[in-house]
Amino acid sequence: GVRAMTATSGDGFALMIEGLGQAGMTETPIVAVEGQRPGPAVGLPTRTSQSDLLFIIRAGNDEFPRAVFTPGTEEEAFWLTIKAFNIAEKYQIPVIILIDQHLADSYRTIERFDLSKVKIERGEILSEEQIKAMGLYGYKRHKITESGVSPRAIPGTPGCLVVTDADEHGEEGHIIEDAETRTKMVLKRLRKFEGVKKEMEPPEIYGPMDAKITLIGWGSTYGAIREAVDILRKEGIDANMLHLNIVWPFPKDAVSEALNKAEMSFVIENNAIGQLAYLIKSETGKDVNWKILKFDGRPFSPMHIVREVKNRVKG
Repeated sequence: GVRAMTATSGDGFALMIEGLGQAGMTETPIVAVEGQRPGPAVGLPTRTSQSDLLFIIRAGNDEFPRAVFTPGTEEEAFWLTIKAFNIAEKYQIPVIILIDQHLADSYRTIERFDLSKVKIERGEILSEEQIKAMGLYGYKRHKITESGVSPRAIPGTPGCLVVTDADEHGEEGHIIEDAETRTKMVLKRLRKFEGVKKEMEPPEIYGPMDAKITLIGWGSTYGAIREAVDILRKEGIDANMLHLNIVWPFPKDAVSEALNKAEMSFVIENNAIGQLAYLIKSETGKDVNWKILKFDGRPFSPMHIVREVKNRVKG
């Protein structure tokens, strides 16, 4: 019962996708860290990248709920990892912590974490008394519920047989083939995503809420973008930052509101096609004005961002 997770790079994660889908089907809580580096394949193994965003959100065959966290600092990495375990267990889904080589290799002195704030939430786990009341072997591992979350029993509990299958299955966990049960089980699993959405905090806004220029980023671009905002404001350019440390479920309302307030918007990310900009468009229907992209394996500097923004403002 001890919590554990695995960590890998993008090409390593690609080799594990069958296991991700199996976790989605068997409703097994898992937490994985994916450290991005330039690809495809091994690419630049010691450099940084943000090119796996769309891959991680959609990885696996068919449809099943997941959460994807994108911490930008050491503090966020710590607290979001705790949240990842809680969400994985409460909703019995995979949670991926999507970082990059730049953050993974970073060193920084920070304040000691207040461990009294750490909450461990394992979700609904049946007691021996509850299982006994169900009758001998009456437990249904994949019981259909309104929330989509089935109460869990610990394997080995007396009188309780925990059964699951990587094939489609019924409430008891045994393989099925009929259309009616298949439809019910797909909808059951997908309902969990509504509960997951309610657990997510909105993205951080740094700077004035009504700034004319909004710089949007995710993951380890946090520091460079935040410093760029400070520099721009000192030079009289009205800017703020919208930082996404959770990209799935996508914070649609918060991003839409930020784009509506801004006269100019920039997405800043370490990939070649602007994957966050694409995700924003697909989830909100809104376009960002500009994309500042860097995909040479090196992280952004604040002055790189400042120069690009000033060139567009002057233009």
